[in-house]
Amino acid sequence: MPGTRVAEVTASCSNASGSPNITLQSTEPGHPFNPIAISADPADTTTFLAEVTLRAGAELNARRVNQYSLTLWAACPGEEEVEERLFVQVTTGQVLRCDAPFARAEGDVVSVLADVAPWTPLYAVLPQPLGGLTFRLRNHNTPLTLTRRGLVLAPASGFDRSKDTQTFRLEIEVMDRHGHNCSGAVRVEVLPPRRPPVTFLEPQRAVVVPAGTRPLEVITQVYARGDNVRYTILAPTAPVLFTINEVTGEICSTRQLEVAQAQLRVQAYNVLRPADHDIAVLNVTVQGTDQRAPSCIPAISVSQVPETVPPGSTLVTLRCTDPASAEGNLQYSLEGPLASRSHFRMEGPQLQVNATLDYDSEAAYAVGFQFTATIVVTAGGQPPRSTRVPVLVSVTPVNEFTPACPSGAAFTVLETAFGSAVGRVAGTDRDYPRDSLEYSLEQGPGPTQPFAIDTRTGEIRVVGPLDPQQRKSYRLTVRLTDTYNDLDPAKRRSCLCDVAVRLQPTLDQAPVCSPEVQELQITAGLGGRQPVTRLACQGRPDGVTLSYAIAGGNEDGRFQLEGNTLSYLPDDLAEPKTFVLLVEVWSSPAVPRRSTVVAFVVHVTPRSTPVPPSTTTQHTTLLKEPLVVTLTEASWHPPAWFVAVLTASGALLLAALGCVARSLLCRKRAPGKLLLRKSSWDMVEQKGSKEEQGFPPEGSLGQFDGRAQDPPSQGHGAGSEWLDPARDSPRPTAPHSCWPTTSVALGLEGGHDSSSIHRQTRCPRGAASPEPPWPAWGQ
Repeated sequence: MPGTRVAEVTASCSNASGSPNITLQSTEPGHPFNPIAISADPADTTTFLAEVTLRAGAELNARRVNQYSLTLWAACPGEEEVEERLFVQVTTGQVLRCDAPFARAEGDVVSVLADVAPWTPLYAVLPQPLGGLTFRLRNHNTPLTLTRRGLVLAPASGFDRSKDTQTFRLEIEVMDRHGHNCSGAVRVEVLPPRRPPVTFLEPQRAVVVPAGTRPLEVITQVYARGDNVRYTILAPTAPVLFTINEVTGEICSTRQLEVAQAQLRVQAYNVLRPADHDIAVLNVTVQGTDQRAPSCIPAISVSQVPETVPPGSTLVTLRCTDPASAEGNLQYSLEGPLASRSHFRMEGPQLQVNATLDYDSEAAYAVGFQFTATIVVTAGGQPPRSTRVPVLVSVTPVNEFTPACPSGAAFTVLETAFGSAVGRVAGTDRDYPRDSLEYSLEQGPGPTQPFAIDTRTGEIRVVGPLDPQQRKSYRLTVRLTDTYNDLDPAKRRSCLCDVAVRLQPTLDQAPVCSPEVQELQITAGLGGRQPVTRLACQGRPDGVTLSYAIAGGNEDGRFQLEGNTLSYLPDDLAEPKTFVLLVEVWSSPAVPRRSTVVAFVVHVTPRSTPVPPSTTTQHTTLLKEPLVVTLTEASWHPPAWFVAVLTASGALLLAALGCVARSLLCRKRAPGKLLLRKSSWDMVEQKGSKEEQGFPPEGSLGQFDGRAQDPPSQGHGAGSEWLDPARDSPRPTAPHSCWPTTSVALGLEGGHDSSSIHRQTRCPRGAASPEPPWPAWGQ
């Protein structure tokens, strides 16, 4: 960099008022150093500083000269000259250099077209610019722009396309942060734009137009390649049957066309250069055609398919005919909502499934599980004739997935939580509707499983007493069964889930003491404390530390508690005395405190006082202090549906029992008769001949034990029952002796009650029947 200090030399004169004169001489001609610059040292006025610096335009090249030998001559006024040698070494370093051809005198050359866009980059001074470089444009008589990154841009308004060739020269200077610079030139040649000739892609074409085409209806369109193309109809000029859009090339009719033929000559030209043009010939034929649309069977398609139908399955096959053509060149396409078109496709006249019809997807739910589309059947000709066939496809659910159990179904419930909720088993099912499940317990509620589950929500409740002494946890098996996931109710899926219910002890339960009331009798001794008894209490949960305190009755502090041991402190008790102590036991410092009160009736007898013998135990009526006991009672409030179901079930059970009882009564009761069977009387067996059936004498009733017997069929009317109380009565032991018997008959004859009592004498064979001493009873 010009002015860079290369070396600094200190010089001084013997005379303090004099200043030295220092000159520089070098053995190399054209050395790159400036004459010596002398300046006074600000710290010492008698000392001077001589600086060796580079001159402007100096270029150091270590490859050519790597060391300069300088001779310094210093002279003071009135003193001899002094000669010193100075060697300057040049080392290879970073030097800013501009590469050719940019650095050449004629500069670099770049050619561009005149139709480039404004601000288009045309040239880069450095392909990869280094940091800290500055680019400056020396000449400003150019429309081009130079950026700070060394890019040459096209003019903001572009180049003038009307001129053939344009040339612009740019002189650019590049400088780094150390002052090193280089320069070069760029010549930009602007060439005329390339103009492709206007050309029709189809120079000749035949167009068929149906008769009856309305005015201003587009019949065809022409297209020519080129710049700034415009269109016009050259012939025919009369009559004017058609008109053309000069920009788009659309040809429209000017009137309703009839059957005829016409030839159009259409010219396309460059609006900027009219000499650049091309001509196309159109042969237009107006002919009458059959406007009837194709007919299809079925005219509308409604189908129902399961969601598991595989892609590629055919849903419907159309049978279509074209009345205007026997060739049957029909085209089939599908139109409608995108959600429906994406699931179906047309393979000729067949409507096929294109994607899985997932009933459980959001897309199926959004369309109500019904996909609608329209099959368009198009016949050739001008204009095209088409028929539309509406399609409705309903998707039915298929139970594809098995319900899944929740992970880690474990709950904790208080051991006193009767009727409370334990937790909810949240099963999942991927079939739609999602998570529509029924819940049930494999074992119903009972002593071993005091739980019930809500079939709809899966909520588990405690419906029986829990036994924390026997079991610390319960393991339930819950069955999850899906619902409404298939048209066939028999295709339901289910799974079993294990649910663990752990019992949590109630920390604030009152301790249990046994017994709660004790009556003790002690004799006061001498000396220190005298143990009386030890309380047997158990806290909830087991193993919890209990606290004891005397709550009342400790007169004069004669009793003391240490843990659960009650002790008596002897004193000068002269007479027997009875103490009633109340001891409070609790297990936790909760508020309110749950505690148990134990009562002790202690009869203390002094050692010197004789105790009269007694066989009876004296019971003292205790005057207890008011004690507030908090009792928490768990109750279950069944829901309204449970009460209604229970009431209806009870009514049906009573009605069933009534019907059973009535049927039994009707079966055992014969029409018009009332029979007494299996009563306290036994039925009489009627055996033997008529000689054994005599009547006992009047006035002697014999012995009647109340047992009924069947009477013989002869000698009495039908419909009567005989009661024979004499069958099991004591019989005479003497041989050939007779004994009286009595028979009672009850019955209904003619709709009125009828009863009779018959007496007879039974005699063994060979014994004479005595005359009855009493008259026979009539009916």
